[in-house]
Amino acid sequence: MNKHKILRLFGLLAVLAGFVFTGTAQAQDQVPLVVTDDMVNQVASQLYCPVCENISLDVCPTQACEQWRSLIREKLEAGWSADQIKEYFAAQYGDRVLPQPPNRGLNRLVYILPRVMIIAGALLLAWIVMKLRARKPSSVPTEAAPQSSTEYLTRVEEELNKRKGE
Repeated sequence: MNKHKILRLFGLLAVLAGFVFTGTAQAQDQVPLVVTDDMVNQVASQLYCPVCENISLDVCPTQACEQWRSLIREKLEAGWSADQIKEYFAAQYGDRVLPQPPNRGLNRLVYILPRVMIIAGALLLAWIVMKLRARKPSSVPTEAAPQSSTEYLTRVEEELNKRKGE
């Protein structure tokens, strides 16, 4: 190898090592997280007010919801994730603060029953269609179809004559 290529390679490795070590130093000096109102509202929109019915925390005008939004801000500043905050509120105020019931316990029926009903309905529909296709024609005797148009005309005339005579 050429001496210049080796020197360039070592220089590149030195620069990369400098980035790696300075990145580590920056990670140790954590800058406090600036929590915006949008960040708070994003988490609050995923929670419902425990006091009011069907109103999310981000739009609820009550004083309690204002305090809960402040609590969300504090938790976000402490480094909590949105899922951790939702779990905290569910533990404090029950599952009614969550937009969807958690997939555990009796709540699993909410997730399982619709699928079971759709499958049962599809099977029932398939069974009905198969029964209708397998149904035998009606047992009413029918006359054999005439072979030619003259035979047909003769039968029509005979039928008309029978009806005139009645």
